[in-house]
Amino acid sequence: MNRKFHITTFGCQMNEHDSEVMAGMLLEKGFEAAGDRKEADILIINTCSVRDNADKRFFGTLGALKKRKKDNPDLIMCVCGCMMQQQHVIDTLKQKYPWVDVVFGTHNIHQFPALLENVINERKKQISVWPDGGEIVEGLPVKRLHDNKALVNIMFGCNNFCTYCIVPYTRGRERSRHPEDILKEVRGLVADGVKEIMLLGQNVNSYKGAEGVDFADLIYMLNEVEGLERIRFMTSHPKDLSDKLIQAFVDCDKLCKNIHLPVQSGSSRILKEMNRKYTKEQYLELVRKLKEAVPHITMSTDIIVGFPGETEEDFEETLDLVRQVRYDSAFTFLYSIRKGTPAEKYENQVPEEVKHERFNRLVDLVNTISAEKNALYKGTVQKVLVEGSSARNSKTLAGRTDGFKLVNFHGCREMIGRTIDVEITEGKTFSLEGKVVE
Repeated sequence: MNRKFHITTFGCQMNEHDSEVMAGMLLEKGFEAAGDRKEADILIINTCSVRDNADKRFFGTLGALKKRKKDNPDLIMCVCGCMMQQQHVIDTLKQKYPWVDVVFGTHNIHQFPALLENVINERKKQISVWPDGGEIVEGLPVKRLHDNKALVNIMFGCNNFCTYCIVPYTRGRERSRHPEDILKEVRGLVADGVKEIMLLGQNVNSYKGAEGVDFADLIYMLNEVEGLERIRFMTSHPKDLSDKLIQAFVDCDKLCKNIHLPVQSGSSRILKEMNRKYTKEQYLELVRKLKEAVPHITMSTDIIVGFPGETEEDFEETLDLVRQVRYDSAFTFLYSIRKGTPAEKYENQVPEEVKHERFNRLVDLVNTISAEKNALYKGTVQKVLVEGSSARNSKTLAGRTDGFKLVNFHGCREMIGRTIDVEITEGKTFSLEGKVVE
C-alpha cells in the first residue's frame, strides 16, 4: 500500500508554491495525497516566520500531533520552511519535539524526497538546513492547487533588510531565474490549461535576469505568450517601481490592472527607521503616476501598526496616506518582534493596548473605503475568470476580475476555468455579488 502524505502550509504565496512543488515531487515518487490529515502517514508542516502568530500556530499544531505520533510510531513527521532557517527554532525542536523525523529549510526543498526515503529506510532522524541558496534547481514537478491559474517563482530571496523583517535571513540573498526558464515554464502551464499566472518573488520588481532583462522586460516577454490571458505579480517594493514598469501596465494587455504595493507606514520618519528607502511623498508620487497611467487600477497594500517609536502623529500620517490613496484592500498587521532583526533591539516598543486601538481605527478606515469603492461596481459588467465554488457557499461560483475583485454568482460547473461576463448586483466590503450576463 502506498504511503499517503498531507501538507499544512502557513504563510505567503511563496510557501504555497513550495508546498505545490513538494506535493509534485512526492506524487512523482509514488506517494499519494491524502485529503485529510487524519488519513495520512506522512505529515508535512511548511512554516512561516514573518509574524509571531504563525510561529505560535506552528508550535500549537506540532504539539497537537504529539499524541498521534505516540499512538502510531510509523507516522513520519516533517517540518520545513522559513522557521527552520533560524537556529533557535532548530534548538527548540531538538529539545521539545525530538519525535520530529525530517527537518529541512527553504533552500533545499529539492532534497526532500531523498530525506524522506532515508527516514523510511534507515529509521533515523534527518536534519538538513542549508545556510543559503545554491544554484536554482529548475524543472521540479508541481502539483497545482488550481487548474486554470498558477504560481510562478521568478526569483528567490531579498536584499532589502527592512529592520522589522526576518525574510532576508530565512530566504537568503536575491537570486533571479533565467528569463528563458520562466518562459518555458509558462508556455508549459498554458499548454496544460492555465489562463492566469502570478509571478512570485519576495520583491519581484528587483528581478535581474540574464542578458540585462529586468522585471518590466520580463512582463513584455510574457505578454507575447500565446494562450495566456492574465499576468499578475506579488510583491513589489516601492523603491524598485520604475516608470518602465508603469508603462507596461499601459502597453501589455495581459498584465492585470492591479498592484500590491506595500507601504508599511505613512510616516516618513518611521519609514526611515524601517529602512524602507522611500518617503511618504515619494510613495504618493508613485501612486499618482500609476493612477495617471491606468485610471482604473486597483491597489492593495501592507501596513504595520505599532512599529517601535510610532507616535500618535506618525499613526495619523498613516491614516492620512490611506485616505489619499484609497486602497481597494489592505493587509494590516500589528508589529511583532522578530528574533534576529535590528528592530528586536529597539527600546521604544509600543504598548500592546495602544497597538490594538490604532489597529482597530486603521481597519475601520480601510474597510469603509473598500465598501465605498466596491459599491461603485454595481450595475457594471465585469470579465470574471471563474475559479471554482465560492468559499462561503458551495452552490455558488466565485472568480476574480482583472482588478482582483472577488465576485460570487450563481452559475454552472462548466463555467469553471472560463472568463465570463458578470453583471455586478451588489458591492460588499470584501467582495462583489453578481449575475451571469446571458
